[in-house]
Amino acid sequence: MARKTIVTNWIHREVLDRLETRGAVEANQARQPWSREELLARARDADAMVAFMTDHVDEEFLEQCPDLKVIACALKGADNFDLAACRRRGVAVSIVPDLLTAPTAELTIGLMIALGRNIVEGDRLVRGGSFTGWRPILYGTGLDGATVGIIGMGAVGQAIAYRLRAFRCRLLYCDARPLSPGKEDALCLVRRDLSPLLRECDYVVLALPLVPDSLHLIDAAALAAMKPGAMLVNPARGSLVNEAAVADALEAGTLGGYAADVFEMEDWARPDRRCEVEPRLRAHPRTVLTPHLGSAVDSVRCDIALAAADDILRFLDGGRMHGTILDPHKSMERTA
Repeated sequence: MARKTIVTNWIHREVLDRLETRGAVEANQARQPWSREELLARARDADAMVAFMTDHVDEEFLEQCPDLKVIACALKGADNFDLAACRRRGVAVSIVPDLLTAPTAELTIGLMIALGRNIVEGDRLVRGGSFTGWRPILYGTGLDGATVGIIGMGAVGQAIAYRLRAFRCRLLYCDARPLSPGKEDALCLVRRDLSPLLRECDYVVLALPLVPDSLHLIDAAALAAMKPGAMLVNPARGSLVNEAAVADALEAGTLGGYAADVFEMEDWARPDRRCEVEPRLRAHPRTVLTPHLGSAVDSVRCDIALAAADDILRFLDGGRMHGTILDPHKSMERTA
């Protein structure tokens, strides 16, 4: 049995009940994360940890938690976790690769509609008290028949493409690994290199992981290459874009709008990350910004936490975790 499992963020009671079948559980009961100092103080004698997007596990963290054997991440992208350090210290790591796909794709469609149809600006107008009836204002860009480019065609990218077929969109995608011809036909997708995709699309959607090659993929040069007035939508990772460059393009009027559910400040593995969301993005009327709601469906979040908890139980029982990305004892590592 585990001597102690640490849970770094709030989870549903039934998840804690399941973990408590294997030993003591110390869980954050608040909706705000512990500071790193408080987390370290609580985790120093832990054998297992359920981790979340707010956590950053590196060599320093592991050095101060010598008993830690397994980290089950209640998330899909493990870019905030130093897998090489975990391997060196014999710490197994798992993620939840599938449960976040559908709700993230669903939110992406919502961001696209909200941005293109000026829903946030319209809401402000009505709430401000100046609305007196229909006026020929806030004409926007619909999804019906639009050309949409999806950068990254993993599970989330495919789920977004599947949903966009209902809007009769012309769908382009960019990915280093092409889909099979059958999959492309089924999803009505045409593959393009990045530059022509940026030139052709009314909407550009980011659906790829944060790795060294994708850091600031959308920078000033990429924004300049986009079709004038196009919309950029980021439900993936904040640091895929240079937020300052996006703000510059919005202010210059070359970018038609920016919708994001993720921000550079969240990417803890970057020592040079921003400490806040770019203020000019927050102030600009052509932005739609949501607080990382991609998987924020109550039943889904419960299932994600249960999946992470079950991985810890499997590990403690000597089995293989379903979401394993690093098993140092079997020299096995993969990415989602």
